[in-house]
Amino acid sequence: SSEFRNIGRSVRILSGTHEVCNSLEKQLEELEEAHMLRGQLTAAQQLALLSSYEDLAPALEGAFFVQECVFEQLEVKQGVFQEIERFVGKEVILSSSTSCLVPSSVFSKVQERSRCLVSHPVNPPYYVRLVELVPHPEAKPAVMDAAHSLMTKVGQAPVLLKKEIDGFALNRVQAAIIAESWRLVQDGVISVKDIDLVMSEGLGMRYAFIGPMETMHLNAPEGLEDYMRRYGEGITRVLNSFGPVPDFFGEPAKAIIKEMCELIPSDQQHLSGRKERRDMLLMHLSKLKTDH
Repeated sequence: SSEFRNIGRSVRILSGTHEVCNSLEKQLEELEEAHMLRGQLTAAQQLALLSSYEDLAPALEGAFFVQECVFEQLEVKQGVFQEIERFVGKEVILSSSTSCLVPSSVFSKVQERSRCLVSHPVNPPYYVRLVELVPHPEAKPAVMDAAHSLMTKVGQAPVLLKKEIDGFALNRVQAAIIAESWRLVQDGVISVKDIDLVMSEGLGMRYAFIGPMETMHLNAPEGLEDYMRRYGEGITRVLNSFGPVPDFFGEPAKAIIKEMCELIPSDQQHLSGRKERRDMLLMHLSKLKTDH
């Protein structure tokens, strides 16, 4: 929503209801109140640039970049892009917000695949700035450069993958953390509450500002090469002790789910409250990162 105000172009939303615009209005007002609104326009001015359509043709008229955000179902996305291609010129960039479907699959039914990519935001994108840009194998470098420039202009933090891979970068790293966290709880090494503290009060404290590569580089007197001389064998030993991919659906999983739900019940009231807390904390962290 607000991100696109920086480049002075309107945002068009294909929607059959007013729910999307109402949600955006609330978000814009909250961002403005927190002094986190991007661009030079007020929340009201930005909201005035939003428009909602029930048909593709008027929504796509004059577009130079199309971002698809339908639910994560391959056949639906493929069909949407087939329709989109009927109404836009060959120079219009086509982008999907999918979190796990590779571009070669999403755009397999598109004729002009050289202008196609995935632009995967991180939830909630108005506080978490990262966007993964994943090229279709046929994507032109100029298309990727244009997408990177656009995302930078609207205040996001784009990262460019050099080729497509299942799960992209963020979800592959996240999957590794999830798997080992799940294993440690399942094997009786640590509780659900405490493994979350390992991240929130441990690794997450520094990873909020520097990544794993820089963390290693700074954690040895002479940098990354020195770090590997000191700790590389230990890391290899630990990695070799990892077990197979955990069973996230079988009987052992029920105990982990039960423990999590005892901490935070899975009804909408409790989940909504924790999501609001998450967004508030991310807002404060985002502001801190912006100030520094």
